Amino acid sequence: MVNLSELENDALVEIFNIGVGHAAAAMSEIVNEEVIMSVPSITFLNRADAAALLGSKRDGDRICGVSQHYDGAFATEAILMFPEDKSLEIVRLMVGDAVPLQELTEMEQEAMCEIGNIILNSCVGTLANLFDSELHGSLPVYHVGTSAQILSVFGDQGDDVVLMLHIDFVLAKHQIHGYVAFVLNLSALHDLKEQVSRYLAKVFGPA
Repeated sequence: MVNLSELENDALVEIFNIGVGHAAAAMSEIVNEEVIMSVPSITFLNRADAAALLGSKRDGDRICGVSQHYDGAFATEAILMFPEDKSLEIVRLMVGDAVPLQELTEMEQEAMCEIGNIILNSCVGTLANLFDSELHGSLPVYHVGTSAQILSVFGDQGDDVVLMLHIDFVLAKHQIHGYVAFVLNLSALHDLKEQVSRYLAKVFGPA
């Protein structure tokens, strides 16, 4: 499905690792707690397999997702996904213990969009900077549903590939597992591969 060399794959992991570091620092400020994010692992899957992977991680439970569309150097739908039962916990960390549960629930969608915006823009912004290219993002959109339902929101062109970025979000007293997925069609995937090749040529010189 995807023909990335080992060097290209390692480069993508390292680029995303830099972005995740920026996201962790930004999120730490919001929740007023140290946030450690693991080195991301990258998998390329078709959409059905990506949904099955997410579903298996949560035994089919519902997921809270925040998506943004990006275009420019390549086009993609970027989606941040957390278990739904963890989303209020994350919002509570953002606003503190003084806010009543009812108010917390009312602000959940806005707060999760803010977190999604920070994490996705950290990842995508790092890509744009290191590729020396432009990627423009839309406003964040909030989703709740199963992994298959969330991934199906973006339509299926038949040749879509999901770049699954698995990150463990570890807070001082909580362990929250998050996923970032980038839905790309074959044209966008070709554009991404080309950007990685250019980046490597810039770093190491032409092959």
